[in-house]
Amino acid sequence: MFRRIYTIFKEWEINMFKILVVEDDKNISQLIKDTLSLNSNFIITCVMDGEQALNEIHQEIYNIIILDIMIPKINGFEIFEQIKDSGIPIIFLTAKTDIESKIKALRNGAQDYITKPFEPLELLARVELRLKKDVSYIINYKNITINTKERTVLKNDEKIELAPKEYDLLILLINNIGSALSREYILKNVWDIDTFIETRTIDYHIQQLRKKLNLKNEIVAVNKIGYRLEKINEI
Repeated sequence: MFRRIYTIFKEWEINMFKILVVEDDKNISQLIKDTLSLNSNFIITCVMDGEQALNEIHQEIYNIIILDIMIPKINGFEIFEQIKDSGIPIIFLTAKTDIESKIKALRNGAQDYITKPFEPLELLARVELRLKKDVSYIINYKNITINTKERTVLKNDEKIELAPKEYDLLILLINNIGSALSREYILKNVWDIDTFIETRTIDYHIQQLRKKLNLKNEIVAVNKIGYRLEKINEI
């Protein structure tokens, strides 16, 4: 229905990404953190064992996890089994160089498998490449995150339930941010019809988006035309 879906922050570099590093060697952990910090858009959290890792994963939303295998309390493979269906990309970074471990990880859904010793800048490049692939279907606007692949909407990391047409209308507004959209254009692209329906139908869905996502000041009425979603730097 829509010509394109893109992030409000068009360049991926201005998105902030949360990365969890699970590594029990303090020196290696610090090396990973220092290297990833070369990208100013990465927020890095480091933990030393499997229990801490699972606690973090249950409490926070991470964009990617760098996971050692031989760590205390709960090993990396056991963690992976518990979270592999979560959709969080996993990069194993481990001293286990045997082919069996590598095949096991990749066949079960790991995004990458890097063995120690490793080249720090190569790790940074692999993480950036993985996140560039992910950002194509992630939309950020203010405190709202939209996953167009899953059709989910989060506000302050809390899931917001939108009706199908509310979601479609939100995407249409975001795809045309800063532009005034006529009611006719909205009808064609959200309801897929050319004939006019009651004005209250569009107005009702706008009101729901304003209420559910706290966008009262951002979705503005354009006199005798329709509606516009304001650019962030203009609010």
